Amino acid sequence: MADPQDRFRQDEDEDEEEEVDETGYKTVRDAVLFVIDVSKSMTTKPPPSDSKKADRDSPTSAALKCAYQLMQQRIISHPTDMMGVLLLGTEESKFQDDASGNGGLAYPHCYLLTDLEVPAALDVKRLRNLVEDEEEAQQLLVQSEEPVSMANVLFCANQIFTTKAPNFSSRRLFLVTDNDDPHADDKSLRSAAAVRAKDLYDLGVIIELFPISHPERGFDRTKFYDDIVYRAPLGDDDAPAPVSNAAQPVDRSDGISLLQSLISNINSKAVPRRALFSLPFEIGPGLKVGVKGYISIKRQERVRSCYVWLNGEKPQIAVGSSSRVAEDTAREVKKEEIRKAYKFGGETIAFTEEETKKIRYFGDPVIRIIGFKPMTCLPNWANLRTPTFIYPSESDFVGSTRAFSALQQKLLKDNKFGLAWFIPRRNAVPTLAALIPGAEKLGDRNEQIRPPGLWVITLPYVDDIRQIPDTPLVRAPDNTIDHMREIVQNLTLPKGEYDPNKYPNPSLQWFYRILQAIALEDELPEQPEDKTVPRHRQINKRVGDQIVEWGKLIDEEYRYYSSAKRKSVDEELPPAKKVKKENGTSSQSGAVDDAEMKKAWENGTLHKLTIPKLKEWAHSKHFTVAGKKAEIIERIEEYFENK
Repeated sequence: MADPQDRFRQDEDEDEEEEVDETGYKTVRDAVLFVIDVSKSMTTKPPPSDSKKADRDSPTSAALKCAYQLMQQRIISHPTDMMGVLLLGTEESKFQDDASGNGGLAYPHCYLLTDLEVPAALDVKRLRNLVEDEEEAQQLLVQSEEPVSMANVLFCANQIFTTKAPNFSSRRLFLVTDNDDPHADDKSLRSAAAVRAKDLYDLGVIIELFPISHPERGFDRTKFYDDIVYRAPLGDDDAPAPVSNAAQPVDRSDGISLLQSLISNINSKAVPRRALFSLPFEIGPGLKVGVKGYISIKRQERVRSCYVWLNGEKPQIAVGSSSRVAEDTAREVKKEEIRKAYKFGGETIAFTEEETKKIRYFGDPVIRIIGFKPMTCLPNWANLRTPTFIYPSESDFVGSTRAFSALQQKLLKDNKFGLAWFIPRRNAVPTLAALIPGAEKLGDRNEQIRPPGLWVITLPYVDDIRQIPDTPLVRAPDNTIDHMREIVQNLTLPKGEYDPNKYPNPSLQWFYRILQAIALEDELPEQPEDKTVPRHRQINKRVGDQIVEWGKLIDEEYRYYSSAKRKSVDEELPPAKKVKKENGTSSQSGAVDDAEMKKAWENGTLHKLTIPKLKEWAHSKHFTVAGKKAEIIERIEEYFENK
């Protein structure tokens, strides 16, 4: 067993090849290095304010809190990813110790707070102490009197990525600063920084800039960072996302704080964009283009990468092993002795591994169009799983973007969809899919919200379609509908938009909090925070009286409906047949009088009476006798309750 303090997750020296998750798609390890500026303007706290939403943290402190929050998330949700924190502009220098022991002298005024590696519990504790302890932060965040060379900082980052994450397919540098022109008077330093940035991009490292804009001065990217941060070229799927808006400290009660703005910008780029698959797209015979598939939304599940043993003095990671044994002799069975067999005609036929692969082979992964249909032929319910968004890629076939764009525009113009043969990955079951064109969607400021492309919707086979059961529906009266419409309008969210990012999964967050408390040796929380619980006070304040009125209206409508239905039933029933008693009076045969029935209702013994007696008495009161005994008793109880 291993100590979670030293090895909370997998060791970084494990095999760094791409793995496959439970859905069959490839998983990519990510390495993120935070580079935070600690200049005087970045470490200065905002002036005090009476507003509850005004900033209380300096930009450097806010950036450290963002790094701490991201490290908390990734240590559990992405247990194999790496993360590090590098401070630039500090008086003290620190780097990875080399053989000569002069690791900090090679990169002056660069302080490697957390080395780039899989975060352990000690790393999270140290970063948390720096965020919460102001005295420790003041001792460390001492600004250097000399200016810092950005070329030296970028070369330092280059060395970190080269030594710690040489084979990672996703490596990114998050730069947080408010200095838009660090080398305004020295062209040679500007040129050297551009060369170092080019080296990082050649290495496969993406630089993400998170600028801080102060009220008295903005942040102009054109002065320096347009030569450092490369824009996404057209057709490059793996290029960084569009640049982030500059975060600005505010002291107004209606503004977004610097910390919230930074968290929002960093979370939007916390997970690298990666494709689910890269396939050839056969538009016609002899015409192939390259496409990549993306999933727009996916349910986040709990990640269980290991088992933790809690019965000792401290938690330890358990290493499990499994073996197969024979049922009759309890002998361990080796892998090469296992054969797969299927029953055909009452006999068991064994297949080798090669034969099993041939049986399951339906062709290489591909998206092949086999025809076109009008959109009216595609019902809304014809989908089996989450649709996949495909976009052209020039990596395999040159000219894919042009051919893909022509097909997408033609389908939009003719209001048609493509019927395709779809095999997303090897050994996958082939399906029929509908290729629906999606138009480009722009925002209020002409920014792109959704790119143009095609949506792949998996269609059901005949066996997947089930008949909808007949469910009788009762339409509510118009006055109750109008009253409820007013209630719903008063409870509608602003602009009618629902943002799922504001409502995290309470079960998932509780699971993460328990794991975090165990790993950091903190006290276990007592109660989970559930933001999905309705705010009953606000609801009562807004529509409490209207809901009470609506309830009374429903009761009135129910009584009216019940009485009208009873009257219609009475008109349809024939008069009860009467017989003469021995004393000459007429009554129903075997009937119970009203006093006996009322007494049975008061004592709760109606169920002891026989069905003929209950029906005879119900006939005398012009009740319907259809249904089971319990239904007849229910009508009798309703009669005495309303009497």
